Amino acid sequence: MKRHPPLAALAAVLTIWAPQLAADSAQARCEIYLKGSDTMETMVPCTFSQRQGHVTIARDDGVTHYLEPAGDVPGNFRDPNDNAVYRQSGLGEAGLIFRFPTESVFVYWDRGVDASADADNPTAPFATTAGGGEYDATTLLRCKAAADSAFGNCPAGILRMDNAQASIVIQSPGGAQFTVNFMTDYVNATVGEVKSELNGDLWTIVRDNGEVYEVPLAAIEGG
Repeated sequence: MKRHPPLAALAAVLTIWAPQLAADSAQARCEIYLKGSDTMETMVPCTFSQRQGHVTIARDDGVTHYLEPAGDVPGNFRDPNDNAVYRQSGLGEAGLIFRFPTESVFVYWDRGVDASADADNPTAPFATTAGGGEYDATTLLRCKAAADSAFGNCPAGILRMDNAQASIVIQSPGGAQFTVNFMTDYVNATVGEVKSELNGDLWTIVRDNGEVYEVPLAAIEGG
């Protein structure tokens, strides 16, 4: 699986949150969910930019979102049509969520989509029920093998359950598939032992073979 280098430094990424930031731009990927749906509509590369609190999300499908700060509450914006847009957490350090009137845009700092990916399904071999598959949602998770120094991306299929629980089937960097179950009182996997730790909105899963996976809460709980 082709590796994708992370952004230059996590510190630089986190400064995107700062309203006083003069200018910042990051290559990213955008997952689009229609309002009220937990099923990803599409995934496209995008560019996230911020200048003095104003946000631009330029998607490779030709859609560009221009947002300006609204009021004194951080994370509140208005689009050019004066619609309210809200920035939310839920992806941990992996990205940001923007709630628009008709859709949600999940911005991940890891671009994740490359020329070798299936243009119709970048999370292949996993597909949603709407795409002829069996999963409620699909995504790309940051992952790395024990010998890797940098994170790459691993496709995953998500089967959601009640009470913010889910089973996530992951294709490892080596191409093998396994399942991690995120239950109310425990986390386990179908292969060996795993160590799990929740920091903010991000689960870190470490397998006994040294592989590491990062799973945002939003992937488990839905949009």
